[in-house]
Parts: sequence; C-alpha cells; structure tokens
Amino acid sequence: MILSDADILRRLEAGDLVVEPLDDPDIQIQPASVDLRLGREFLEFQHANIPCIHPNSEQETEDYTDRVEVPEDGEYILHPGDFVLGTTRERVEIPDDLIAHVEGRSSLGRLAIVVHATAGLCDPGYKGQITLELSNLGTAPVALTPGMRISQLTFTELKTPADRPYGEDRGSKYQDQSGPQASKIQGDREFGGDQ
Repeated sequence: MILSDADILRRLEAGDLVVEPLDDPDIQIQPASVDLRLGREFLEFQHANIPCIHPNSEQETEDYTDRVEVPEDGEYILHPGDFVLGTTRERVEIPDDLIAHVEGRSSLGRLAIVVHATAGLCDPGYKGQITLELSNLGTAPVALTPGMRISQLTFTELKTPADRPYGEDRGSKYQDQSGPQASKIQGDREFGGDQ
C-alpha cells in the first residue's frame, strides 16, 4: 500500500517516519509523496588521467571527484551530459515497515533533469540524507539552486516489517550519511569487503 498525504502526516506526527527539516509541510507534502529540497554540496566527476574506474579501489575516488559547496543564495549549473552527485537538505529516517522511493519531480523532468540513475530506493531502517545522482539529458545548461524542491519520496508499506533492516547490524555502507557520498562498492563481498 502506498501512503497518502494523510498517512504520511500521521506517520510523521507519530515520529516513526522522520523527514527533517520539513520547513513547509503545506507545500512539501503532496497527495502521495513528500518533496525534498536540494542541499548545497555536490560531488563532481572530473576527467581524470586514469584508464578506467575500478570499483574495488577506494583510492581512485579522490583522483576523479571534487567536492563543491554552493552558497545558500548561489546556484549550481548542470551542463548537458553532466553527471554529479548532490544531496537532499532533509535527513530521513525510514521505519522498518516502510520502503521509500526517490522520484524526480515532473517540472524538472520537463527540463531534462534526472535525479537518480539507478539508486531510487531507501530501504527500511535507512537514516541519513539522500545522495542524488543528477544528470542533465537536455541540450541547455540548467541552474539548480539550494533549497529548491528537487525530488520526492513516495512510501510503500511492507506486508510485515523487515527482519533485518538497513543499518549497523547489517554493516550498511551509507547509514547516517551526510552530504553526497561517492560509491563504496569496494566494501562489497565480491571485492573482498564484508557486505
């Protein structure tokens, strides 16, 4: 079952679902979703002098990414073909009986802005800001401003709460993240990690 605005408000008031700061519930809570705003931090991918990215090498990340912070009243220009990691301003906490889906906003989609490449899911138990995988599929640069509504979360209720929710007990890589986070795939078992 997908939560409606009334369900979302009820869960927020009960405190088991957290979206904070939720500065303008009248605007941010939609009929079946919550709009999230763009944060100020971005992780840019540079053209690096490496032959390719090796998913099992954490050190390479520093060779091809730069962290950028935009002033509150500034803007981030996303050029055609660019891919950058951004973050939501809001921190979320998803209870064990819900799953959250990160979706783009239609108004930005019509400007050719995509907010996630593949990672559109917040597992039960997830806590932290959400890293956005921002791309401009259009032909013109688009100015993104901190605080603008950039994405939306929908919530689906699970038939039963997760037995093993996302978090420390699972060794989850992105729990309690703040700001955009580069891939931590090198922690996966197939690359010698424990996850």
